[in-house]
Amino acid sequence: MEHDGKLGAEAPTWRFGAASPVLGAARSQSIRALVYRMYDFLDKGDTRPVAPLAHGDPAAFACFRTAPAAADAVAAAASSGVLNSYAPAAGLAEACSAVAAHLSRELPYEVSPRDVVLTAGCNHAIEIMMTVLAAPGANVLLPRPGYPLYASRAALSGLEFRHFDLLPDKEWEVDLAGVEALADENTVAMVIVSPNNPCGCVYSRHHLAEIAETARKLGIMVISDEVYDHFAFGSKPFVPMGVFGEIAPVVTLGGISKRWMVPGWRLGWIAATDPNGILRKKKVMDSIIDYRGISVDPVTFVQGALPHIIANTDEAFFANAMGVMREAAEICHGKLEEIECITCPHKPDGSMFVMAKLDLSRLDGIEDDVDFCSKLAKEESVVMCPGSGLGMKNWLRITFAVDPELLEDGLERTKCFCHRHGKIKEANS
Repeated sequence: MEHDGKLGAEAPTWRFGAASPVLGAARSQSIRALVYRMYDFLDKGDTRPVAPLAHGDPAAFACFRTAPAAADAVAAAASSGVLNSYAPAAGLAEACSAVAAHLSRELPYEVSPRDVVLTAGCNHAIEIMMTVLAAPGANVLLPRPGYPLYASRAALSGLEFRHFDLLPDKEWEVDLAGVEALADENTVAMVIVSPNNPCGCVYSRHHLAEIAETARKLGIMVISDEVYDHFAFGSKPFVPMGVFGEIAPVVTLGGISKRWMVPGWRLGWIAATDPNGILRKKKVMDSIIDYRGISVDPVTFVQGALPHIIANTDEAFFANAMGVMREAAEICHGKLEEIECITCPHKPDGSMFVMAKLDLSRLDGIEDDVDFCSKLAKEESVVMCPGSGLGMKNWLRITFAVDPELLEDGLERTKCFCHRHGKIKEANS
């Protein structure tokens, strides 16, 4: 049929384009849009380097480059010609075995390779868990402040989520009484993050045991986000939650993005650190593999490189990386201590973030944390994350996974900004 190029007398009625209310609910929990909105306030005429203190991507800085053994392993795998095919839904068998052995070294039992599922980064692991737990009427308990993707993915899956508090005056420990008050007969899981994003704390063995006992009492699993495993540089060592898997079933989420400084490689995992086999009996692992079968796959050649990455990375690489991160944490905490309107209740012991509280009574013309961050970006080319995006109004989430010189400069600019916007103190009469 030929057309003369002219539109018909009546325009068609297009049936698509309506906004999804589910996507809107998920977007309202997302921190990424809020952070990138801060970049829109930057003054393009400012010649100073932007101090990116809002989101943690240490790979952008030379002092945080990945281990040569890791880069070599991926290059060799990519050029081998034998890792260009699809991988099984759970992941390559040798990669799952490597993760199982890696986790087992710190546990009082052996993790089976069949209890490991590889994912396209830890964010993908969160997506999977929030989806497979979304039975009708079910709810999960999430930390506040926490990593907002859990709430976003729960909202997309129609899974109810409830927030329990982390206690700043107790080094951001879980409010376990609050957890018990929130839980009901439909609660299926609670999420913990240690080392913690966004608070920078590391939970002690004693506190993790308390969490396990609480989960057992409530009959729920613990989802332990350990993507920052061994990112501990204070007085408390990293202890995996799976140590207490005999008390309550634990699903451990992890990956190589943080410890190996390669977030762009997108390789993570879900592991059942559950020696009693409860997660298998309840078909949770089957559901995880079923979901993996209909979702995105982690890159096959990165999976193929994983055993070599784990086995061949020199301990000196990790020690050096933690040394730089410790120095950066010290700089961050020390500079924040110099700013009167910002209080840091807990010196960071791990991860690459810290939470700091704004005292708006000391500032003139600043409405809230979002206003503070937008004006800071515009006037000083320093980008921070408003705490509102994490359920903590008038707080800030600050990353110190930045070149130490730029970090110090960015916080000095923040100090100047706060001084410039500080209320003039009345002279003593």
